[in-house]
Amino acid sequence: MSNTAQIILEGKTYEMPVFEGTEGEKAIDIGKLRDQSSYITLDSGYKNTGATKSAITFLDGELGILSYRGYPIEQLAEKSTFLEVAYLLIFGELPTTEQFATFKTNITRRTLVNEDMRKIFDGFPVNAHPMGVLGALSSALAVFYPSQIDPNKDKAETELHIVRLLAKLPTIAAWAYKNSQGHPLNYPKNKLGYCENFLNMMFAMPTEEYDIDPDIVDALDKLLILHADHEQNCSTSTVRLAGSSQVSLYSAISAGISSLWGPLHGGANQEVIEMLEEIIADGGNVEKYVAKAKDKNDSFRLMGFGHRVYKNFDPRAKIIKVSCDKVLKKLGINDPALEVAKKLEEAALTDPYFIERKLYPNVDFYSGIIYRALGIPTNMFTVMFALGRLPGWIAQWKEMREENQPIGRPRQIYTGYTKRDYKDIGTR
Repeated sequence: MSNTAQIILEGKTYEMPVFEGTEGEKAIDIGKLRDQSSYITLDSGYKNTGATKSAITFLDGELGILSYRGYPIEQLAEKSTFLEVAYLLIFGELPTTEQFATFKTNITRRTLVNEDMRKIFDGFPVNAHPMGVLGALSSALAVFYPSQIDPNKDKAETELHIVRLLAKLPTIAAWAYKNSQGHPLNYPKNKLGYCENFLNMMFAMPTEEYDIDPDIVDALDKLLILHADHEQNCSTSTVRLAGSSQVSLYSAISAGISSLWGPLHGGANQEVIEMLEEIIADGGNVEKYVAKAKDKNDSFRLMGFGHRVYKNFDPRAKIIKVSCDKVLKKLGINDPALEVAKKLEEAALTDPYFIERKLYPNVDFYSGIIYRALGIPTNMFTVMFALGRLPGWIAQWKEMREENQPIGRPRQIYTGYTKRDYKDIGTR
């Protein structure tokens, strides 16, 4: 766009360029505001600040739209696979048959983790949270593969590190789970697909063959696709900010994992299950808790309903609800928590209070239910989120580095003491 925005400060007018994205998003570029006027903008939490331009993911919360590289999430979830979506996010286009075969083979051949990392596992207590283990060992990969990566200078080296991360993080995640259970670790099997391999490493016992159900694999594959990227959320922005210092890709991803661990970000689906267990412990009266959720004077909130970004139905929730129903029917699980979840879902979809406020079940609501049905404990939920988000983090890091974006350096408004003199209290 050729027009500009005018900012009037202390009687002086400053003109700032106005840009429009390919989907019609408009932005004012205030990058030179401080140079021209000494003013900065204040936007706590960056809720209205575009920190970057990106060609990876488009999200429209008002209309309930999510697309990766222009492909609607509905089409990708129905027709694609997680590894194909990972290739799309990272390299910008869907792969050809030959490209995908090479990509998949390269990942399969690198799923083993260096045996020296087993010694690090031995140092973790049995009750170590799997997210702590995942973050620590993803960072440790930078020690095992220390070469610095410049996507603009050595594309082959960059792709090798990307493949290593995609291959090894599921192994580390499964080992983190086994460690938390006090079980012996399972090694990856090259004959299995990406999701099948992960499930086998998670649940196979030394004396038993794990029964890999294609419907379960399909549900997990869809969950990973739906979590693969979500534009500039907290953990993604963390990856980009850490990566802007040109730190190792492994360290940048570890920073993203740490950010995702927070309960306000990746822990939402765990909170769903904890809420269901709370309702059960109180007698399982769903109507009581629906009434509490409607009462503005009650501190209780329904977890897994509504979304900070989506002001309409979360498009990912529509997709995963189908898989959720399919998985529950297939497994035939008799779980009180799942029964409470079904009643809450029915209330949210039929009660005018929730409909008027567009408090629909979101992807966290259904993903938590599926993970519980599969036997994945709540302390692994955020790990599953991280596995899905990994290709998005990599794509965002790669885009930022290829475009030579500057090191991140936010400003602040100082609100502390003005200058004051030191008073000697005789400590020296």
